[in-house]
Amino acid sequence: MCSLLRRALLAWLALTTPAALAEVPTVAAASDLQFALTEAAERFEDETGRELRLNFGSSGNFRRQIGQGAPFELYLSADEAYVLALHEEGRTLDEGVVYAVGRLAWLQRPGRDDLPDAADPLAGVREAIDAHRTEQGRPRIALANPEHAPYGVAARQALEHAGLWKGSAPLRILGENVSQAAQFALADEARGGLVAWSLALAPALAERSEHVLIPEEWHAPLMQRMALIEGAGETARDFYAWLQQPMAREILAMYGFRVPNEANSR
Repeated sequence: MCSLLRRALLAWLALTTPAALAEVPTVAAASDLQFALTEAAERFEDETGRELRLNFGSSGNFRRQIGQGAPFELYLSADEAYVLALHEEGRTLDEGVVYAVGRLAWLQRPGRDDLPDAADPLAGVREAIDAHRTEQGRPRIALANPEHAPYGVAARQALEHAGLWKGSAPLRILGENVSQAAQFALADEARGGLVAWSLALAPALAERSEHVLIPEEWHAPLMQRMALIEGAGETARDFYAWLQQPMAREILAMYGFRVPNEANSR
């Protein structure tokens, strides 16, 4: 009996060593991919029988963590500049590839009868500023933090394009990432927010929100690049390759991402 217990304990220890745990790679992914990449990973796992550990957050924070040696094996950023910077530092296997181009959208709670139209998608921000100026309330405007979230940068650029950045200052509430910004946009005290279109299209959000697209020319293109981190294992490498195949691109397209052509993938 003691021998059986000893063998069982040794087997358990073997399964919980760092080498065994490393067999399930951790993927660092931008928050706008929360629903699309989860679906893609589930399909990959069904096809291959291999698991992935998905970690969603702001691209800028992941860029810093990977630069400090965080044990991620694959990095999907919402801003290709972060991936290219890591490559310059020798943290990635190569420059990676552009896997998608994102879109920005105005998101708000449904049933208000005041969804801005496509001709003036930031009308809600203007209304909120006017309400604050006339002391009729302080409706909040949500966006991701431009300091480290690419969709926050795009939101700032769109507001600047519309001449609303300065006036919206006392109303802005910043999410740590674009997924948190979407939660803030649907809060009772919010007029709405600027978030990733991919989140607005996700069934979990679509059923309790409404949205309008922001014109692409109002902000810099959201070129989203991915790359393998130095030391990435076989599963991460295979998932990286799988994400460039037709099935993965179809999933991304379902969530509003534009799949780039060869000219965009550098």
